[in-house]
Amino acid sequence: MNKFKTQLQAAQNNIITSQMKKVAQLENMNEQELLQLVAEGKIVIPANKNHTSLIPCGIGSQMRTKINVNIGVSEDIHSIDLEIEKLNLAIQYKADAIMDLSCSGLTEKFRKILVEKSPIPVGTVPVYDSAAIHNGIIENITKKSFFNTVRKHGEDGVDFITIHAGLTAKTVSKFAEIPRVTGIVSRGGAIMFEWMQKTGNENPFYEYFDELCDICQEFDMTLSLGDGLRPGSIADATDYHQISELVILGELTYRARKRGVQVMIEGPGHVPLHEIAANMLIQKKICGNAPFYVLGPLVTDIAPGYDHITSAIGGAIAASHGADFLCYVTPAEHLCLPDLSDVKEGIIASKIAAHAADISKGIKGAFNQDLEMSKARFDLDWEKMINLSIDPDKAKTYRARQEPSTKDACTMCGNLCAVKRFKECTL
Repeated sequence: MNKFKTQLQAAQNNIITSQMKKVAQLENMNEQELLQLVAEGKIVIPANKNHTSLIPCGIGSQMRTKINVNIGVSEDIHSIDLEIEKLNLAIQYKADAIMDLSCSGLTEKFRKILVEKSPIPVGTVPVYDSAAIHNGIIENITKKSFFNTVRKHGEDGVDFITIHAGLTAKTVSKFAEIPRVTGIVSRGGAIMFEWMQKTGNENPFYEYFDELCDICQEFDMTLSLGDGLRPGSIADATDYHQISELVILGELTYRARKRGVQVMIEGPGHVPLHEIAANMLIQKKICGNAPFYVLGPLVTDIAPGYDHITSAIGGAIAASHGADFLCYVTPAEHLCLPDLSDVKEGIIASKIAAHAADISKGIKGAFNQDLEMSKARFDLDWEKMINLSIDPDKAKTYRARQEPSTKDACTMCGNLCAVKRFKECTL
Protein backbone atom coordinates (compact mmCIF):
# COMPACT_ATOMS: atom_id res chain seq x y z
CA MET A 1 0.00 0.00 0.00
CA ASN A 2 3.12 2.15 -0.36
CA LYS A 3 3.24 5.00 2.18
CA PHE A 4 -0.50 4.84 2.80
CA LYS A 5 -1.37 2.86 5.93
CA THR A 6 -5.11 2.39 5.45
CA GLN A 7 -7.55 1.35 2.76
CA LEU A 8 -9.14 4.80 3.04
CA GLN A 9 -5.85 6.64 2.51
CA ALA A 10 -5.00 4.45 -0.47
CA ALA A 11 -8.41 5.04 -2.06
CA GLN A 12 -8.19 8.78 -1.47
CA ASN A 13 -4.92 8.69 -3.40
CA ASN A 14 -6.43 6.65 -6.25
CA ILE A 15 -4.58 3.45 -5.34
CA ILE A 16 -6.42 0.15 -5.73
CA THR A 17 -5.09 -2.22 -3.08
CA SER A 18 -5.00 -6.01 -3.28
CA GLN A 19 -7.85 -6.05 -0.73
CA MET A 20 -9.96 -3.79 -2.96
CA LYS A 21 -9.30 -6.04 -5.94
CA LYS A 22 -10.47 -9.07 -4.00
CA VAL A 23 -13.60 -7.32 -2.67
CA ALA A 24 -14.50 -6.07 -6.17
CA GLN A 25 -14.18 -9.64 -7.45
CA LEU A 26 -16.31 -11.09 -4.64
CA GLU A 27 -19.00 -8.44 -5.08
CA ASN A 28 -18.94 -8.52 -8.90
CA MET A 29 -18.21 -4.80 -8.77
CA ASN A 30 -16.18 -2.43 -10.92
CA GLU A 31 -12.85 -1.66 -9.25
CA GLN A 32 -12.98 2.06 -9.98
CA GLU A 33 -16.51 2.31 -8.61
CA LEU A 34 -15.41 0.49 -5.45
CA LEU A 35 -12.36 2.76 -5.15
CA GLN A 36 -14.57 5.86 -5.20
CA LEU A 37 -16.96 4.52 -2.56
CA VAL A 38 -14.08 3.55 -0.25
CA ALA A 39 -12.53 7.01 -0.74
CA GLU A 40 -15.85 8.61 0.25
CA GLY A 41 -16.15 6.43 3.36
CA LYS A 42 -19.32 4.74 2.07
CA ILE A 43 -17.58 1.35 2.05
CA VAL A 44 -15.11 0.01 4.59
CA ILE A 45 -12.77 -2.96 4.19
CA PRO A 46 -11.72 -4.06 7.70
CA ALA A 47 -8.26 -5.53 7.12
CA ASN A 48 -5.67 -5.24 9.87
CA LYS A 49 -2.20 -5.61 8.38
CA ASN A 50 -1.43 -8.25 11.04
CA HIS A 51 -4.39 -10.50 10.14
CA THR A 52 -2.54 -12.67 7.65
CA SER A 53 -5.25 -15.33 7.19
CA LEU A 54 -7.89 -12.76 6.17
CA ILE A 55 -10.04 -12.93 3.05
CA PRO A 56 -11.05 -9.24 2.67
CA CYS A 57 -14.70 -8.27 3.01
CA GLY A 58 -16.36 -5.02 2.01
CA ILE A 59 -19.19 -3.48 4.02
CA GLY A 60 -21.32 -0.62 2.77
CA SER A 61 -23.08 1.00 -0.16
CA GLN A 62 -24.17 -1.08 -3.18
CA MET A 63 -22.86 -4.27 -1.58
CA ARG A 64 -24.44 -7.44 -0.34
CA THR A 65 -25.71 -7.00 3.23
CA LYS A 66 -23.21 -8.60 5.61
CA ILE A 67 -23.84 -10.43 8.89
CA ASN A 68 -21.72 -10.66 12.03
CA VAL A 69 -21.57 -13.45 14.61
CA ASN A 70 -20.73 -12.73 18.27
CA ILE A 71 -18.76 -15.27 20.28
CA GLY A 72 -16.45 -15.10 23.31
CA VAL A 73 -15.62 -16.52 26.73
CA SER A 74 -17.40 -15.23 29.83
CA GLU A 75 -17.02 -15.49 33.60
CA ASP A 76 -19.34 -18.50 33.80
CA ILE A 77 -18.66 -20.20 30.46
CA HIS A 78 -15.02 -20.05 29.41
CA SER A 79 -14.27 -22.91 27.02
CA ILE A 80 -12.01 -21.69 24.23
CA ASP A 81 -12.64 -24.93 22.32
CA LEU A 82 -16.41 -24.31 22.36
CA GLU A 83 -15.97 -20.77 21.05
CA ILE A 84 -13.71 -22.01 18.24
CA GLU A 85 -16.48 -24.49 17.34
CA LYS A 86 -18.79 -21.48 17.06
CA LEU A 87 -16.25 -19.80 14.75
CA ASN A 88 -16.19 -22.89 12.55
CA LEU A 89 -19.99 -22.90 12.47
CA ALA A 90 -20.00 -19.24 11.43
CA ILE A 91 -17.57 -20.00 8.60
CA GLN A 92 -19.56 -23.09 7.53
CA TYR A 93 -22.76 -21.06 7.21
CA LYS A 94 -20.97 -18.18 5.48
CA ALA A 95 -21.11 -15.43 8.08
CA ASP A 96 -19.14 -12.37 7.00
CA ALA A 97 -17.47 -11.34 10.26
CA ILE A 98 -16.90 -12.53 13.80
CA MET A 99 -16.78 -10.48 17.01
CA ASP A 100 -14.95 -11.59 20.13
CA LEU A 101 -16.96 -10.28 23.10
CA SER A 102 -14.82 -12.03 25.73
CA CYS A 103 -15.00 -10.29 29.08
CA SER A 104 -13.24 -12.69 31.45
CA GLY A 105 -10.53 -15.32 31.60
CA LEU A 106 -7.87 -15.91 28.96
CA THR A 107 -9.00 -13.12 26.67
CA GLU A 108 -5.65 -12.50 24.98
CA LYS A 109 -5.02 -16.19 24.32
CA PHE A 110 -8.46 -16.63 22.78
CA ARG A 111 -8.17 -13.46 20.69
CA LYS A 112 -4.87 -14.58 19.18
CA ILE A 113 -6.22 -18.04 18.35
CA LEU A 114 -9.32 -16.47 16.81
CA VAL A 115 -7.36 -14.13 14.54
CA GLU A 116 -5.05 -16.94 13.51
CA LYS A 117 -7.91 -19.27 12.58
CA SER A 118 -10.44 -16.81 11.14
CA PRO A 119 -10.49 -16.06 7.40
CA ILE A 120 -13.26 -13.50 8.01
CA PRO A 121 -12.76 -10.09 9.70
CA VAL A 122 -12.47 -10.17 13.49
CA GLY A 123 -13.91 -7.44 15.69
CA THR A 124 -13.56 -6.76 19.42
CA VAL A 125 -14.70 -4.36 22.13
CA PRO A 126 -11.44 -3.36 23.85
CA VAL A 127 -13.13 -1.96 26.99
CA TYR A 128 -14.36 -5.49 27.78
CA ASP A 129 -10.73 -6.59 27.84
CA SER A 130 -9.78 -3.57 29.98
CA ALA A 131 -12.46 -4.56 32.49
CA ALA A 132 -11.24 -8.16 32.51
CA ILE A 133 -7.62 -7.12 33.02
CA HIS A 134 -8.67 -5.07 36.08
CA ASN A 135 -10.90 -7.85 37.47
CA GLY A 136 -14.05 -5.82 36.94
CA ILE A 137 -12.94 -2.94 39.16
CA ILE A 138 -13.75 -0.31 36.57
CA GLU A 139 -12.49 2.76 38.44
CA ASN A 140 -8.98 1.26 38.50
CA ILE A 141 -8.67 1.47 34.73
CA THR A 142 -6.51 4.40 33.62
CA LYS A 143 -6.62 6.31 30.38
CA LYS A 144 -3.26 4.77 29.51
CA SER A 145 -4.61 1.28 30.18
CA PHE A 146 -7.62 1.88 27.91
CA PHE A 147 -5.37 2.95 25.05
CA ASN A 148 -2.77 0.23 25.66
CA THR A 149 -5.55 -2.33 25.29
CA VAL A 150 -6.62 -0.80 21.97
CA ARG A 151 -3.02 -0.97 20.76
CA LYS A 152 -2.71 -4.60 21.89
CA HIS A 153 -5.78 -5.54 19.90
CA GLY A 154 -4.25 -3.83 16.87
CA GLU A 155 -1.01 -5.72 17.32
CA ASP A 156 -2.95 -8.98 17.62
CA GLY A 157 -4.57 -8.43 14.22
CA VAL A 158 -8.09 -7.32 15.12
CA ASP A 159 -9.79 -5.83 12.03
CA PHE A 160 -12.44 -3.61 13.63
CA ILE A 161 -13.05 -2.35 17.15
CA THR A 162 -16.19 -1.07 18.81
CA ILE A 163 -15.47 2.14 20.73
CA HIS A 164 -18.21 3.99 22.62
CA ALA A 165 -16.75 7.44 22.05
CA GLY A 166 -20.11 9.24 21.72
CA LEU A 167 -21.10 8.62 25.33
CA THR A 168 -19.84 11.87 26.88
CA ALA A 169 -20.23 13.74 30.14
CA LYS A 170 -22.77 16.01 28.46
CA THR A 171 -24.89 13.22 26.99
CA VAL A 172 -25.08 11.17 30.19
CA SER A 173 -25.88 14.25 32.29
CA LYS A 174 -29.33 14.34 30.71
CA PHE A 175 -30.50 11.09 32.30
CA ALA A 176 -31.61 12.93 35.44
CA GLU A 177 -34.03 15.17 33.54
CA ILE A 178 -34.97 12.96 30.57
CA PRO A 179 -35.81 9.48 31.94
CA ARG A 180 -35.67 6.19 30.11
CA VAL A 181 -37.40 2.87 30.66
CA THR A 182 -34.25 0.77 30.31
CA GLY A 183 -31.37 3.19 30.92
CA ILE A 184 -28.10 1.95 29.40
CA VAL A 185 -28.18 -1.61 28.05
CA SER A 186 -24.91 -1.58 26.09
CA ARG A 187 -22.28 -3.47 28.10
CA GLY A 188 -19.50 -1.27 26.74
CA GLY A 189 -21.61 1.82 27.27
CA ALA A 190 -22.32 0.81 30.87
CA ILE A 191 -18.62 0.20 31.57
CA MET A 192 -17.74 3.64 30.23
CA PHE A 193 -20.63 5.27 32.12
CA GLU A 194 -19.50 3.66 35.38
CA TRP A 195 -15.90 4.73 34.78
CA MET A 196 -16.96 8.32 34.13
CA GLN A 197 -19.24 8.39 37.18
CA LYS A 198 -16.66 6.94 39.56
CA THR A 199 -13.63 8.88 38.31
CA GLY A 200 -15.35 12.16 37.42
CA ASN A 201 -13.46 12.22 34.11
CA GLU A 202 -14.60 12.70 30.53
CA ASN A 203 -14.78 9.68 28.25
CA PRO A 204 -11.11 9.28 27.22
CA PHE A 205 -12.00 7.95 23.79
CA TYR A 206 -13.88 11.18 23.11
CA GLU A 207 -11.40 13.50 24.83
CA TYR A 208 -8.39 11.92 23.12
CA PHE A 209 -10.10 10.79 19.94
CA ASP A 210 -7.18 11.81 17.70
CA GLU A 211 -4.87 9.55 19.69
CA LEU A 212 -7.33 6.69 19.19
CA CYS A 213 -7.35 7.39 15.45
CA ASP A 214 -3.56 7.28 15.33
CA ILE A 215 -3.57 3.75 16.74
CA CYS A 216 -6.28 2.64 14.31
CA GLN A 217 -4.40 4.17 11.40
CA GLU A 218 -1.19 2.37 12.34
CA PHE A 219 -2.82 -1.07 11.98
CA ASP A 220 -5.68 -0.11 9.64
CA MET A 221 -8.25 -1.12 12.24
CA THR A 222 -11.70 0.04 11.24
CA LEU A 223 -13.46 2.09 13.91
CA SER A 224 -16.94 0.83 14.65
CA LEU A 225 -18.36 3.75 16.62
CA GLY A 226 -20.56 2.09 19.22
CA ASP A 227 -23.97 3.22 20.37
CA GLY A 228 -23.56 3.13 24.13
CA LEU A 229 -26.95 4.81 24.44
CA ARG A 230 -28.82 2.53 22.07
CA PRO A 231 -32.41 1.80 23.11
CA GLY A 232 -32.85 -1.42 25.05
CA SER A 233 -36.61 -1.35 24.63
CA ILE A 234 -38.97 -0.20 21.93
CA ALA A 235 -40.25 2.41 24.41
CA ASP A 236 -36.83 4.13 24.29
CA ALA A 237 -36.36 3.92 20.51
CA THR A 238 -35.38 7.11 18.67
CA ASP A 239 -35.33 9.08 21.94
CA TYR A 240 -33.25 12.09 22.95
CA HIS A 241 -30.38 10.00 24.32
CA GLN A 242 -30.00 7.84 21.22
CA ILE A 243 -30.06 10.80 18.85
CA SER A 244 -27.81 13.05 20.94
CA GLU A 245 -25.16 10.33 20.89
CA LEU A 246 -25.63 9.81 17.16
CA VAL A 247 -24.91 13.50 16.51
CA ILE A 248 -21.55 13.10 18.29
CA LEU A 249 -20.81 9.94 16.30
CA GLY A 250 -21.42 11.97 13.13
CA GLU A 251 -18.87 14.56 14.26
CA LEU A 252 -16.34 11.81 15.06
CA THR A 253 -16.90 10.12 11.71
CA TYR A 254 -15.64 13.17 9.84
CA ARG A 255 -12.71 13.58 12.23
CA ALA A 256 -11.65 9.96 11.78
CA ARG A 257 -11.85 10.16 7.99
CA LYS A 258 -9.58 13.20 7.99
CA ARG A 259 -6.99 11.05 9.77
CA GLY A 260 -7.37 8.27 7.20
CA VAL A 261 -9.32 5.93 9.49
CA GLN A 262 -12.18 3.81 8.17
CA VAL A 263 -15.43 4.20 10.12
CA MET A 264 -18.75 2.47 10.46
CA ILE A 265 -21.56 3.36 12.85
CA GLU A 266 -23.40 1.03 15.21
CA GLY A 267 -27.13 1.41 15.65
CA PRO A 268 -30.12 0.20 17.62
CA GLY A 269 -31.12 -2.01 19.30
CA HIS A 270 -34.85 -2.22 19.91
CA VAL A 271 -37.00 -0.29 17.41
CA PRO A 272 -40.68 -0.73 16.50
CA LEU A 273 -41.42 -1.46 12.86
CA HIS A 274 -42.72 1.98 12.00
CA GLU A 275 -39.56 3.77 13.21
CA ILE A 276 -36.93 1.63 11.48
CA ALA A 277 -36.83 3.44 8.12
CA ALA A 278 -36.48 6.81 9.84
CA ASN A 279 -33.60 5.52 11.97
CA MET A 280 -31.72 4.39 8.87
CA LEU A 281 -32.25 7.73 7.13
CA ILE A 282 -31.17 9.79 10.16
CA GLN A 283 -27.98 7.77 10.62
CA LYS A 284 -26.94 8.05 7.00
CA LYS A 285 -27.64 11.79 6.93
CA ILE A 286 -25.81 12.61 10.17
CA CYS A 287 -22.84 10.28 9.66
CA GLY A 288 -21.94 11.07 6.06
CA ASN A 289 -23.32 7.81 4.65
CA ALA A 290 -20.92 5.71 6.69
CA PRO A 291 -21.78 2.00 6.70
CA PHE A 292 -24.42 1.24 9.32
CA TYR A 293 -24.06 -1.79 11.62
CA VAL A 294 -27.26 -2.69 13.48
CA LEU A 295 -28.08 -5.12 16.28
CA GLY A 296 -31.38 -6.45 14.99
CA PRO A 297 -33.18 -4.20 15.48
CA LEU A 298 -35.64 -6.16 17.63
CA VAL A 299 -39.17 -5.06 16.82
CA THR A 300 -40.85 -6.25 20.02
CA ASP A 301 -39.65 -6.91 23.57
CA ILE A 302 -41.87 -9.85 24.51
CA ALA A 303 -40.22 -12.81 22.73
CA PRO A 304 -37.37 -14.22 24.86
CA GLY A 305 -36.30 -17.48 23.25
CA TYR A 306 -37.42 -16.19 19.85
CA ASP A 307 -35.41 -12.99 19.57
CA HIS A 308 -33.62 -14.33 16.50
CA ILE A 309 -37.03 -13.94 14.82
CA THR A 310 -37.81 -10.46 16.21
CA SER A 311 -34.31 -9.46 15.13
CA ALA A 312 -34.61 -10.92 11.63
CA ILE A 313 -37.85 -9.04 11.05
CA GLY A 314 -36.21 -5.76 12.03
CA GLY A 315 -32.97 -6.59 10.25
CA ALA A 316 -34.69 -7.21 6.93
CA ILE A 317 -36.51 -3.89 7.14
CA ALA A 318 -33.40 -2.03 8.33
CA ALA A 319 -31.21 -3.42 5.56
CA SER A 320 -33.83 -2.72 2.91
CA HIS A 321 -33.70 0.93 4.05
CA GLY A 322 -29.92 1.28 4.11
CA ALA A 323 -28.34 -0.76 6.92
CA ASP A 324 -25.22 -2.49 5.61
CA PHE A 325 -24.22 -4.91 8.37
CA LEU A 326 -26.48 -7.00 10.63
CA CYS A 327 -25.28 -8.28 13.98
CA TYR A 328 -26.92 -11.63 14.54
CA VAL A 329 -29.18 -12.29 17.49
CA THR A 330 -29.70 -15.81 18.81
CA PRO A 331 -32.66 -17.44 20.61
CA ALA A 332 -30.56 -17.11 23.79
CA GLU A 333 -30.51 -13.28 23.64
CA HIS A 334 -31.48 -11.74 27.01
CA LEU A 335 -31.31 -15.21 28.63
CA CYS A 336 -27.87 -16.87 28.53
CA LEU A 337 -24.68 -17.45 26.55
CA PRO A 338 -25.68 -19.13 23.26
CA ASP A 339 -24.71 -22.74 22.58
CA LEU A 340 -23.88 -24.17 19.16
CA SER A 341 -27.50 -24.72 18.15
CA ASP A 342 -28.38 -21.14 19.20
CA VAL A 343 -25.48 -19.81 17.14
CA LYS A 344 -26.67 -21.68 14.05
CA GLU A 345 -30.25 -20.45 14.48
CA GLY A 346 -29.00 -16.87 14.85
CA ILE A 347 -26.80 -17.09 11.76
CA ILE A 348 -29.53 -18.53 9.56
CA ALA A 349 -32.12 -15.98 10.73
CA SER A 350 -29.72 -13.10 10.02
CA LYS A 351 -28.74 -14.48 6.62
CA ILE A 352 -32.42 -14.77 5.64
CA ALA A 353 -32.97 -11.14 6.70
CA ALA A 354 -29.89 -9.94 4.80
CA HIS A 355 -30.80 -11.86 1.65
CA ALA A 356 -34.40 -10.66 1.69
CA ALA A 357 -33.16 -7.08 1.98
CA ASP A 358 -30.69 -7.56 -0.87
CA ILE A 359 -33.51 -8.66 -3.17
CA SER A 360 -35.44 -5.54 -2.14
CA LYS A 361 -32.40 -3.31 -2.81
CA GLY A 362 -31.74 -4.90 -6.19
CA ILE A 363 -28.23 -6.09 -5.28
CA LYS A 364 -26.69 -7.73 -8.33
CA GLY A 365 -27.20 -11.50 -8.29
CA ALA A 366 -29.35 -11.57 -5.15
CA PHE A 367 -32.46 -12.83 -6.97
CA ASN A 368 -30.66 -15.57 -8.91
CA GLN A 369 -30.73 -18.26 -6.23
CA ASP A 370 -34.44 -17.65 -5.57
CA LEU A 371 -35.19 -18.03 -9.26
CA GLU A 372 -33.26 -21.29 -9.40
CA MET A 373 -35.14 -22.51 -6.33
CA SER A 374 -38.47 -21.68 -7.94
CA LYS A 375 -37.53 -23.62 -11.06
CA ALA A 376 -36.43 -26.60 -8.97
CA ARG A 377 -39.74 -26.53 -7.09
CA PHE A 378 -41.71 -26.53 -10.32
CA ASP A 379 -39.58 -29.42 -11.57
CA LEU A 380 -40.17 -31.25 -8.26
CA ASP A 381 -36.40 -31.64 -8.11
CA TRP A 382 -36.00 -32.28 -4.40
CA GLU A 383 -32.23 -32.77 -4.45
CA LYS A 384 -31.68 -29.43 -6.17
CA MET A 385 -34.12 -27.69 -3.78
CA ILE A 386 -32.14 -28.99 -0.82
CA ASN A 387 -28.80 -27.95 -2.33
CA LEU A 388 -30.09 -24.42 -3.04
CA SER A 389 -31.38 -24.00 0.52
CA ILE A 390 -29.80 -21.52 2.90
CA ASP A 391 -29.55 -24.48 5.33
CA PRO A 392 -29.32 -27.67 3.24
CA ASP A 393 -28.85 -29.90 6.29
CA LYS A 394 -32.15 -28.86 7.82
CA ALA A 395 -34.01 -29.11 4.52
CA LYS A 396 -32.61 -32.62 3.97
CA THR A 397 -33.60 -33.67 7.51
CA TYR A 398 -37.19 -32.53 7.01
CA ARG A 399 -37.44 -34.22 3.62
CA ALA A 400 -36.18 -37.50 5.07
CA ARG A 401 -38.35 -37.34 8.18
CA GLN A 402 -41.47 -38.65 6.44
CA GLU A 403 -41.45 -41.03 3.47
CA PRO A 404 -43.99 -39.82 0.87
CA SER A 405 -46.13 -42.42 -0.88
CA THR A 406 -45.80 -40.40 -4.07
CA LYS A 407 -42.03 -40.07 -4.53
CA ASP A 408 -42.08 -36.88 -6.59
CA ALA A 409 -44.31 -35.07 -4.06
CA CYS A 410 -44.20 -34.61 -0.27
CA THR A 411 -46.38 -35.79 2.62
CA MET A 412 -48.20 -32.45 2.81
CA CYS A 413 -50.14 -32.89 -0.46
CA GLY A 414 -49.15 -36.32 -1.75
CA ASN A 415 -50.93 -37.15 -4.98
CA LEU A 416 -52.86 -33.85 -4.73
CA CYS A 417 -49.64 -31.89 -5.30
CA ALA A 418 -50.64 -28.70 -7.11
CA VAL A 419 -47.53 -28.60 -9.28
CA LYS A 420 -47.88 -32.24 -10.30
CA ARG A 421 -51.55 -31.85 -11.26
CA PHE A 422 -50.93 -28.60 -13.12
CA LYS A 423 -48.24 -30.28 -15.18
CA GLU A 424 -50.45 -33.26 -15.94
CA CYS A 425 -53.12 -30.90 -17.30
CA THR A 426 -50.90 -28.54 -19.29
CA LEU A 427 -47.71 -30.28 -20.34
